[in-house]
Amino acid sequence: MLPAIAALCGLLFGSFLNVVIGRLPAGGSIASPPSHCPACGRRLRAWENIPVISWLALRGRCATCKSPISARYILVELATGALFALAAAEFGASAVTVGACALSAFAIVTLFVDIDHLLILDAVTVPAAVIALVVSLVTGRIVDSLEGAAVGAVLFGVIYISTRGAGLGFGDVKLAACLGLYLGLAGSIAAFAAAFIIGAVLALPVLATRRRRAKDVLPLGPFLVLGGLIVTFAPALVFGPYQAYQWFLYRHLGGG
Repeated sequence: MLPAIAALCGLLFGSFLNVVIGRLPAGGSIASPPSHCPACGRRLRAWENIPVISWLALRGRCATCKSPISARYILVELATGALFALAAAEFGASAVTVGACALSAFAIVTLFVDIDHLLILDAVTVPAAVIALVVSLVTGRIVDSLEGAAVGAVLFGVIYISTRGAGLGFGDVKLAACLGLYLGLAGSIAAFAAAFIIGAVLALPVLATRRRRAKDVLPLGPFLVLGGLIVTFAPALVFGPYQAYQWFLYRHLGGG
């Protein structure tokens, strides 16, 4: 039952994440005003705030003004529910599950905010880092977590300084350090490598098919958090090829 309970909690928490994604980049409060239609301003009734179900029942439109409601709302709720359930199924009732859920929520907010606004919010990164530190203390991984944070801060800090902020923003440096707290030393290295590979795979076709203007910016945050989620929930995708390479060298060069 634990994954099902986690999924329900994730759906509810995903509804809150939608508020964070919609309001914090503009400096708004996540506490007030209450949930309302962004088009007509009408306050939503309780039944209109049920995750996923309300969006489907309303067919993606406001009940009053019939303005479309972005499908992102239901996407965020479903993604949060799925990742929370996966964390519970993978790690059981443990502090590691709490950390994986916190990382998932942090990743979802960072992904959408960075895509829309090219921002990494300190109001999200700092609480996420605090949770990561607490989880690492409880699980006895504090040294590994600090090493991961150091790798992220140094690696992306060097890129930031050497490019004078043209290659990435300082928010990306803080994001990498925060992810390092969750992933540890080896996980951080793997996640950052995966982020660069994902970024190259997704960005190069876009750059090849259209003329890129100097003012266009490709956000790095989404690739970083995707790398972090892969290492957390599907580490074999990252570590598997490296282990296979090691085994190949051992068999053919090490006398195995």
